[in-house]
Amino acid sequence: MHTAVFRFTADDARALYLSVSREMDDVGDRSSARVRLVGDDTLVLEVIATDIPALRAALNTWLRLITIAIEMREIAAPSG
Repeated sequence: MHTAVFRFTADDARALYLSVSREMDDVGDRSSARVRLVGDDTLVLEVIATDIPALRAALNTWLRLITIAIEMREIAAPSG
């Protein structure tokens, strides 16, 4: 098994969590992903896969989902 863990610190980590957590059940047969909140400002992504190609594919998906959620937040409520 292979595991990757990413931590994202953001003022609106809860909103990011709510945006992407609905995708947790929609993963492949060779990988699983879990997102959780740590405190009020940290989103943790943990991806586990049976092999490196599956880990890479799952990370591409999850990192893209989180990036899109961040970009949409910035478009909807720009800072400044």
